[in-house]
Order: sequence, then structure tokens, then C-alpha cells
Amino acid sequence: MTRPQTNDPLLAPFALGKLNLRNRIVSTSHASMKDDGGMPGERYQAYHEEKARGGLAMTMIGGSAMVSRDSSWGGGQLDMSDDRIVPYLQSLSARIHAQGAAVMTQISHLGRRANAFHGDWRPTIAPSPIREVRSRGFPREMDRDDIDRVISDYADAAKRARDGGLDGIETLCGGHLIGQFMSPLANRRTDEFGGSLENRARFGLMVHEAIREAVGDSIAIGIRLIIDEGTEGGLSAEDGIALARMFEREGLVDFFDAIYGRMDSDLFLSEDNMPGMFQPDAPYLTSVARFRAETTLPLIHAGGIRDTATARHAIREGIVDLVGMTRAHLADPHLVQHLLDGTEDRIRPCVGASYCLYKKATCIHNAATGNELSIPHTVPRADTPGRVVVVGGGIAGLEAARVCALRGHDVLLLEAGAQAGGQLGLATRGLERANLIGLVDWRLAELTRLGVDVRMNCYAGLDDILAETPDTVFVATGGLPDLDGIDGAEFCVSTWDILSGTATPAAHVLIHDGTGRAPAPSCALRVRQTGSKVTFTTSDGMIGQEMPYQDNTGYRKRFAQQGIGVMPDLDLIRVTRDANGISAEFAHCFSREAVTLHADQIVVEHGTQPLNELYRDLRSCRAFSGKVHLLGDAAASRDVHAAVREAYVTAISA
Repeated sequence: MTRPQTNDPLLAPFALGKLNLRNRIVSTSHASMKDDGGMPGERYQAYHEEKARGGLAMTMIGGSAMVSRDSSWGGGQLDMSDDRIVPYLQSLSARIHAQGAAVMTQISHLGRRANAFHGDWRPTIAPSPIREVRSRGFPREMDRDDIDRVISDYADAAKRARDGGLDGIETLCGGHLIGQFMSPLANRRTDEFGGSLENRARFGLMVHEAIREAVGDSIAIGIRLIIDEGTEGGLSAEDGIALARMFEREGLVDFFDAIYGRMDSDLFLSEDNMPGMFQPDAPYLTSVARFRAETTLPLIHAGGIRDTATARHAIREGIVDLVGMTRAHLADPHLVQHLLDGTEDRIRPCVGASYCLYKKATCIHNAATGNELSIPHTVPRADTPGRVVVVGGGIAGLEAARVCALRGHDVLLLEAGAQAGGQLGLATRGLERANLIGLVDWRLAELTRLGVDVRMNCYAGLDDILAETPDTVFVATGGLPDLDGIDGAEFCVSTWDILSGTATPAAHVLIHDGTGRAPAPSCALRVRQTGSKVTFTTSDGMIGQEMPYQDNTGYRKRFAQQGIGVMPDLDLIRVTRDANGISAEFAHCFSREAVTLHADQIVVEHGTQPLNELYRDLRSCRAFSGKVHLLGDAAASRDVHAAVREAYVTAISA
């Protein structure tokens, strides 16, 4: 085992005003959806406590925690507008502090991003009555009474954070109310709160004056400041610097938390604010470095910083003082402890899948994250280690083998193919999904470290399993493309055929998606890159119905850019061949009107059919007295997280 780097800049302590932090790694505020009616109850506290136990310097709670009753999007936020939250905060802060970490909360008013159609059905408010595309509401323009009320609400929320034992608070600009006042895209006022940048900053300055007056220097106060909206007509980089200098000059904040871009549509949020798989890692560091060169206060930044090498670079080069590795901590809440232990290579990687933004605070390949009350992060040793055979080297089989090895079992993994990974190997053929290979590589490295016997090119039948005399067998044999229900399936190819290279794209390819998942649109982009014309049909009302909004909007944007025609709401009925090529007959989902399309090649994505014959054989075999478990797509066509979670939960009890 290598020794930890004693000069690692990530492990250097840092003083954020009066607050002493044990290292430079933080988890920034985000809406985990683990609250209980707006209160940070047991599951919320356990989620953040695990990260503190894992060694980070500070965890920040309360993504978009609401300061006012008219600042709710309908659930999933902490409610900082009510005194009843204070005891919950006291319990949470005590637990975090007991682990040696600090804890802050974000407090905010959503402004026009709020939802007027729930609770007491209050109208949303904003600097100007301009509709936001993402929230879809029409706000009422704030008058001075509204402004004074919300400022007072911010101050009261800050006092609740202080009384709850928290170490600090930050407000949020971006697409939230303070940022809406600042941005010329959302503020058309002509009074003292509109017009010039100084006037547009007035509301935010008044909010922070009230907060400082309410809590003094008893806790740290920061602002998550938009440093550049990256859009013509929006706040520029120069505006971001000018805003920062106003707050510095007035002495109203102790730190900045730099964010980039806009939040007022799914496209802006995914392309320019919360980077997903279509964006490179850490895409905003250059902008943050420019901001840092012109400002003086301590700086935090989190934006697609998924690995410790990038985080270390950001600290070493002085771009930031504290680096936010928020999604990386969903993948591995013990990330910092690995640095301390000298086991950095064992950190479970964040692959940028954005699954955590689809199923809130759920990592695509960590079953325990967000489920701390029912699923442990640490695998317990088995009382009686045994012999385990895992059949199938896809994600479910790899996870089962890993967990069983951690349990102390003697594990053999048999994979029929030449490489492990199963369907993930195909998924990574799409350039936008290439990072998913990290899910496989990390597990293979763990299996090597744990001494698991992994055999490739080994098709295992019942006799092969019995010859190994296992106590437990995990059948994770996956599935094959499901085309059986299609009349004329013999004239179709699957997305597997295209992505694997088994089938060559024809001049005009029609791709039909019956799942709403990534394989079909990823295949469409790959085919289009070869120069083929692509027509895309789907049974759903839009592309990517079952995707995070980052992926959905990413595909929609690239389809538009590359001229891929999309026809939604079509059920595939049959496929026929004639002298002019192949015809696909559809029925419109709502009108049932017949639609016929012609192409040179028909590609169909309809999930998989389970390959579970071995499971049935083992269940009925009298010569086998051990336990047998069916995992992943060998049970039913699902997604990566479902396979990982099923494998983890099953194997942890084996």
C-alpha cells in the first residue's frame, strides 16, 4: 500500500474566516430529496453524516432551502421559513461536528422558479413578470412590500441556521431571486432595483446587509455568485467581477461560491450550469480562474469536478481555495478517507452519468448512497465464508462478485465473452457515454485486488457450475435484444448490432425506440456520424423519456444540430420488405392512424429478453443444494442502478 501524500494540497487545512476546515474538499448544497416534509430528518442526516465520516472538510445542506412560503417548487426542499426546523438542524450539526466536519446550509428564494400550484397556491414573485421556461409559471412583479418581506425572511432563516448550530450559510444567485434581480434577462424594472448593474445588485446587497445584521460574525456568510451567464444579453464575466467587488467592498460576505451559466431552461441548466455526459469534465475552471484573479475573498467552486486529479490541480494552481466534489461524494462518500489512507486508486469514480439528478441523490453505481438507513456503505464479513460462483461479467455480476469477495467468500466469476462489462461495453461505443467504462474498470480493479478468479471466454452450463461445488450461485447472464414481438423482426437489426459494428449502417436508417432510454438515441448519433440519413421514431412523446434532463436535452440538441428527424407517439406494428427497400408500419399512439415509413435499414430498440435458462436449471437440479440468485437483466430489462442495487443488496446477505 502506498503512503498518503503528506504534501497533498487537497489535504491542507484552511481557515474560512473563523471556521477552521481540516482539508480543501467540500460537498456543495444540492436538493437531495431526502427531507421529511421540509425537515432534515433521520435519512437526511444519515446521508450527510456518511460524507462527514468519510473525511471531507464541510458538507453543505439545503439546496434551494426556502426562506419564504412562496419559494417552494412543490417538495424536496428544506423549509428554513419555520422555527420548527431548528431542533432538526441542532441534531444534524451535532452529528456532523462529531465526525470532525463543518456544515453550512444554502438559503434561497426561488422567485419565478417557484411553483404556484401547490400548498396555499400563492402566486410566484419576481423582479419582473417574465415567465421562466423551466418552471413554466407567470410571476407577479414584486412591489416594495414584497422586497422588504423577503429580505426579512432571509435574515430570519440565517438566524435559524445559527440557532441550529450550523457553521454558516450561503445565498444563491444564478436563476434564483437574487440572481433574477441581477440579470438583465430577468429584470426590466425602471425603479431603484433595475437598470444599471448597481441598481440590479441592490436587492442582493440589502439581503446580505440584513443577514449580517441578524447574525453578525457568529457564522460564516457566503454567496453562490453567478460569475458569467455565458449568454448574449446576460451577465458577462466583467459583470460577475463587478458584482463580487460590490460585496467585497461592503464587507457583507466571507466567501464566494462561483457558478457559471443559467438555470432557466433544461437546456441551459444542463449545458451551461450542471454539466452532464455531453460536457467535458470541469468545464468552467478557466472562467473561475479569471474571476479569482480579480477578487480577494476565499473561493469555492463545484462544476463537473469529478476526480481528485482535477480537484488537486484547481487547488494547487490557486484557482479555488475549496473544491466542491458533490457528485463525486455520491459515488464515494469516503473519498477523502482514501486520500488519507493512501488508497486513492480505490475511490469509486463519478462517471458523470447524472443519474443522481434523475433519481435524486441516487448514484448510478453506489446502492447505499441516499439509502443509509437501510443499506450499509461498508460490507460486513460473512460469519461462515463459502464458495461463490457468479455467472456473467456484466455490471450485476461484477458487483455481486465484488461484494461477495469483500464478505470473505471464495469467488469465481465466469464470463462467456472475451471482455467484461456486458451491455456497458456497447454503451460506451457512443462517444457521449464513453465515461461509463469507469463502472466496469473500477470493479475489475477491485476484483483483482480482492483475488477473485475471473475467467473470460467461459460459457458455463449446469455441469460446469456443479463441478465448482459452490454454496451460492449468482446468475447474472443478462439478456438479448427483444425483437420477438415484432411482425417482420427478420428484416430488422438491433441497436446492439449497430453499436457493436456487426451491422453496417445503410444510406437511410430508421431507428425505432420503444424504451425511452439511451441506446436508441446514442445509436442514432453514431449512425449519423457515418453520413447516413436517420429518421427516429419513438412510442413516447419525446426523445429520452427515461433519462436525466441533462441527457434528454443533450440528445435533443444534437438531433436538431445534425438534422435527425424525430416522429413521436408511434407504435411499431410490422416491418416488411419489397423491391424498394424496407417499410415500417406504425399506428399513432392516440389516433391509431396508420403511418408507413420507408428506409434502407430498420433498427429497433425494445429492451432485452432475459437469459435465465441456467437459473431455471439450477432451481430444478436435485444435485445442487446451494442457494441461487437471479440478478440484473437476467431477471428483467432495467437500468444500471437497478442491476447494481439488486446485486449489492443480495450479495451483502450471502
